[in-house]
Amino acid sequence: MVKRTFEVVIERDADGFYVADVPELRGCHTQARDLTTLQKRIKDVIKLCLMDEKEARLPNAFIGIQIVSV
Repeated sequence: MVKRTFEVVIERDADGFYVADVPELRGCHTQARDLTTLQKRIKDVIKLCLMDEKEARLPNAFIGIQIVSV
């Protein structure tokens, strides 16, 4: 099996949970109370998403993060 690398976006929600999302894999996200658990869970969910991957998608190119006040 070829090892693949993914960018993971991690945020903390209003309830204090860490939320991880893999933009390259549709529907690939998880959450946990601590970062150690989150890291294990995101690896597991990536493996599951890859098993269910029906079509290869080209990865998005990371451009940056903006803070917008409205």
